[in-house]
Amino acid sequence: MNYFEKLKWAVNLEREEEKKAAIDEIRRLSGEKREKLGRAVLNMRGSYQGRDLGGFYVVKFGRSKPIDTEIDVGDVVLISKGNPLRSDLTGTVVSKTSRSISVALNDPPPKWVLSRWVRIDLFFNDITFKRMERAIEIVESSENASWIRDAVLGKFEARIEKTEIDFSDTELNEFQRDAVLKALGSRIFLVHGPPGTGKTRTLTETIVQLVRLGKRVAVSADSNSAVDNLLEMLINKGVKALRIGHPARVEKKLLEHILSYVVQSTKDYKKVEKLRREAQKSMEERDRFIKPSPRYRRGMSDEEILNIAKTGRSFRGVPSRVVSSMARWIEVNRKVSRLLDSARELEKVIVKSVLSKSRVVVGTNSSFGMDYMEGEKFDVLVHDEATQSTEPSSYIPLVLSKSLIMAGDHKQLPPTVLSLKAESILSKTLFERLIDRYPDLSEILRMQYRMNEKIMKFSSEKFYSGKLIAHESVRNRTLSMLGIRCPLTTALSKALDPSSPLALIDTSNNPRKWERKRKGSTSRENILEAEIVKELVESLILMGVEKNDIGVITPYDDQVDVLKGLLPEDIKTSTVDAFQGREKEVIVISFVRSNTEGDLGFLEDLRRLNVSITRAKSKLIVVGDFETLSKNPVYRDLKSYIEKNGKVLYV
Repeated sequence: MNYFEKLKWAVNLEREEEKKAAIDEIRRLSGEKREKLGRAVLNMRGSYQGRDLGGFYVVKFGRSKPIDTEIDVGDVVLISKGNPLRSDLTGTVVSKTSRSISVALNDPPPKWVLSRWVRIDLFFNDITFKRMERAIEIVESSENASWIRDAVLGKFEARIEKTEIDFSDTELNEFQRDAVLKALGSRIFLVHGPPGTGKTRTLTETIVQLVRLGKRVAVSADSNSAVDNLLEMLINKGVKALRIGHPARVEKKLLEHILSYVVQSTKDYKKVEKLRREAQKSMEERDRFIKPSPRYRRGMSDEEILNIAKTGRSFRGVPSRVVSSMARWIEVNRKVSRLLDSARELEKVIVKSVLSKSRVVVGTNSSFGMDYMEGEKFDVLVHDEATQSTEPSSYIPLVLSKSLIMAGDHKQLPPTVLSLKAESILSKTLFERLIDRYPDLSEILRMQYRMNEKIMKFSSEKFYSGKLIAHESVRNRTLSMLGIRCPLTTALSKALDPSSPLALIDTSNNPRKWERKRKGSTSRENILEAEIVKELVESLILMGVEKNDIGVITPYDDQVDVLKGLLPEDIKTSTVDAFQGREKEVIVISFVRSNTEGDLGFLEDLRRLNVSITRAKSKLIVVGDFETLSKNPVYRDLKSYIEKNGKVLYV
């Protein structure tokens, strides 16, 4: 297999693994258990809400019992009336409340959805995998994509032309300015943005300058939240940008910039609405006649029914009045089809017209593979969150572009890959591959604006060759500077000292320190650490720290579950992976692992450690068994670093 065949093979493996994981869990767990895990909602009744901005059919599913679920806006869900695996009705969540979930469907909802109790399951989405496969094929064989092929295979000529501009954002630091200038002078450029260094702000300035130069720009990221963040920054800079993708996945305050909203605001769209109204009236007329189902057809084709109806005869035991009614159903249904086809064709023309006039188009990687994007061409792709995208995912918007600017940090966590066989191929991103091959086509942003210098320094030395600099506005940031005092007298007072940005609580001498594993689970939990975290969080709140300023991070799902049962609901508690890209004034980390074998599991991936310790602005508290953790020298070094620069407490 050549390189691109390997990529296609890996994408297919990941597709099958993701689908298998979704189906296996539905098959293995009861609906009640899936609901408890947050991946299903039972006993819902649907009510039709009409059509939304994208022309989708919206059904609101509700019940009197409150809903506590991980299913969120933008997720693909499977709707069923009994066994989910016997249903093929899927839709996209457009909104949710404490007692309802609204879902957009491609087609009018079947009657059973509106008349029975139904179940909704979080489900697998195959569309992105198909788009990745198509993009790989283009990179592999298209002449227009030869520059991408050369870059991936190490045959690209690295060159940066000198550029001079008037900066729109005059407060960029020297490293950000250098990155913008080099990006504008290169066909491929990589902005390496460690935590808190303002890579999105740097990208925004780059896009502003590209627009000034008359370039047509595609702007993409792996997640909808990152896309919306970029879009908002561009709008604030006066850049007119068009957001593509499903309206359900876009923040409400940005709706007027969505393609479907702009399309429906055009004069010509009134003709589309008129055609659809006529189609709806014709549907109502059609439904007064007998539908030619197998029960009445008796093997007759549509043309035979129409011809027999003209004779006024019965046929194969079907009365003439039934034949005549079926003929009318077919005639009116053909009219419905013509009207809807005309509406769709006119809508396509309007969509293409809106797109052709848009100089900046913003969306997720996958949304650039939508049908209406076929044939669109861009001078530059600006790709944020590039180290969160698998290489094939990055190809989807890239094949529409003539040059590439990427931003990311390959020293943080890579994209999640479920397939063990595909992981070695898909976990290395295009950003990482290119920065390894062409280090001269990159610039590291060195000035960080998030965290106290002492919190930053360990990460800087271990992951960024000591290059990071704390901006003066955050260099000495502590809870004391925010007015927090420590009047508490508890066993953990030393760790809570608001004047110290770093604290470590070592459980290695405690007989209750051991991790444990739930029956049937592959995850881990640690009750002692959870109790310590609970006391820390409660003490921080009593000291005056706002709940919204506290974050709790742990590598393991089961520990998240334990902690959520102990902590207030409004304390952000999640896995390391889910916390990437976020920040809080105070971060408390529970490392969980404590065993006689010194087994650290996936804590051995030190990028997970880097993400964990760089989320805090003013205070970082780490909790763990450092006898176990110190089997890895970097964790041993972390303890030594905090001993010198913070507070260490043994429990």
